[in-house]
Amino acid sequence: MPPNQLDAARTLLRERFGFANYRPGQEAVITHLLAGRSALAVFPTGSGKSLCYQLPALLLKGLTVVVSPLIALMKDQTDFLRSRGIEAARLDSSVSREAFEEIQNALRERRLKLLYVAPERFSNERFLARLKTLAIDLLVIDEAHCISEWGHNFRPDYLKLARYARELKVGRVLTLTATATPAVAQDICREFAIVPEAYVHTGFYRPNLHLRVTACTPRRRLHLLIERLKSRLPGPTIVYVTLQKTSESVATALAKAGFAAEAYHAGMESEQREIVQNRFMAATDRIVVATIAFGMGIDKADIRAVYHYNLPKSLENYAQEIGRAGRDGLPSDCEIFAAAEDLTVLENFTYGDTPAPESLRDLLRELLHGRSAGDVFDISNYELSVRHDIRALVVSTALTYLELDGIIEATAPFYTTYQWKFRRPPEEILNRFDAERRDFLERLFGLAKVGRTWNSVVLADAVAAMGGERERVVKALNYLEEKGDLELQVAGVRQGYRVRRVPEDLPATWHELRRRFATREQSDIARVGAVAALLAGEGCLVRRLLRYFGEELGRDCGHCGCCGGDLPVKLERTAFSWEPPRQELAELRAQHPRALGNARQIARFFCGINSPALTAAKLTRHPVFGSAGESPFGDVMATVQQVLA
Repeated sequence: MPPNQLDAARTLLRERFGFANYRPGQEAVITHLLAGRSALAVFPTGSGKSLCYQLPALLLKGLTVVVSPLIALMKDQTDFLRSRGIEAARLDSSVSREAFEEIQNALRERRLKLLYVAPERFSNERFLARLKTLAIDLLVIDEAHCISEWGHNFRPDYLKLARYARELKVGRVLTLTATATPAVAQDICREFAIVPEAYVHTGFYRPNLHLRVTACTPRRRLHLLIERLKSRLPGPTIVYVTLQKTSESVATALAKAGFAAEAYHAGMESEQREIVQNRFMAATDRIVVATIAFGMGIDKADIRAVYHYNLPKSLENYAQEIGRAGRDGLPSDCEIFAAAEDLTVLENFTYGDTPAPESLRDLLRELLHGRSAGDVFDISNYELSVRHDIRALVVSTALTYLELDGIIEATAPFYTTYQWKFRRPPEEILNRFDAERRDFLERLFGLAKVGRTWNSVVLADAVAAMGGERERVVKALNYLEEKGDLELQVAGVRQGYRVRRVPEDLPATWHELRRRFATREQSDIARVGAVAALLAGEGCLVRRLLRYFGEELGRDCGHCGCCGGDLPVKLERTAFSWEPPRQELAELRAQHPRALGNARQIARFFCGINSPALTAAKLTRHPVFGSAGESPFGDVMATVQQVLA
């Protein structure tokens, strides 16, 4: 790498981004990227991970694609870059048609320097086709711990990013996370061929954060929170809760107590969430009562307090969430109101994601029975989810496991239906082409079902009728859209797969899938246990938290609650006591055999854990749904198994 590139980077740091110096770790990461090496940056929340790619993106000739899981983060970052005169855009579900077309134009004209997308965007065949026409010098993967099965938020779409990076011939990859244990960091480096020296870890310790744990009962929590808010100096505050309904009720109670508090959760309309977020960003004393999504990518330096009204779901989540406090370096309070009842709620979320053995067996049969090596098929995750009563994300995980085992391989995602409306008269469009191309388009237009505004074709039917290739039809429609001849819409995404090998012993494959999901369940339950263990431990709270992430402080912090004399908080649950309504259960099972066919499905129903089959049967509205919601799932399922025996 020429030395003048590093000089140019320092000039950009001052003149374009307004910083006199790099923060710890930033220069090392940027140096690796400019030298053409992929890198992993593990920095605490708020330590400047974004600059590690935004600055080199301006020095690289090609496009930088940033994969991010949250619309809020993408919006915040693109707004910041545009305010600095940098061409940046985001592609997400909130982008208008006009903005989408402008982004496409900017990509065609090679004007765009940074493009932010969600990982699911790579399941869009039109998007992938567009990327293949571009020189991608840098692929950035934010929240990179999601690629690891041992991470706290494993997402199948993330696991596939390494393959896409190879297919797109990406120049280099930057993986970013604030919460990587040593095992997760090893996974990331292996997947993206990151050499040890390009793993840059700055440490998690934040001396300005004052961590504390207070034991309480669920009934006393609200009183404690209000007491804290009244006794300290006002400042921007986040109160984290587990459930959406808790977000609403606590925000309402705080507003009645005179605080400028609002709820924020995934059940709200996106426009309302954006309003809440913008008000919080602009204010100096507002309180947001939020579920875990709030705060990711929010660059607000003066958050003075983060309260965990409910227990964090893992130590990774806890580290991320408290990391949003005190980014300006000033003292900030981080307190957990610890109640044993929260353990059950957190564990039950995990149990809800584990598919019933019967559901996995039937899924495998549908995917593989009667197929041979080389067979090509396609599926809809949504349809499989409904048919087998497995959450859609869990279906994706099962398919990913089969890919990892070399049983199937993804070919290409595609849409089943293309719709268009003409912006120019069809005859005017056709007259621009030679006889062969005109005939091709004329036949395609003739196959469309004509509506009042939109024309539509089921692509497979059109390809079969024309005796052509799907790729040619898609390219033709995309070309006409680029030229402004028509406006396209697509629907019905399906994922293509090819059978690589058919297992000789399908039951053994089923048992292996069951084992993997059981292992994941145990791992996630262990994460909840790690939270409880941290609270119950002796000695410096900060030092013990850092050890979990493979970091040794070497001394007690001297400023956490434990260092100040707080006693350990041991969470002890009340004894399990629950008996199912047997007669009502028998009647419900007779009426809804698909939704209540096995012990796991029934336990979900009584614990108030939703599933595709329960939703389809409208059983989530039944008065007994959730009647054992405060009971541990494992105990409820064991009781159900005894009843069914």
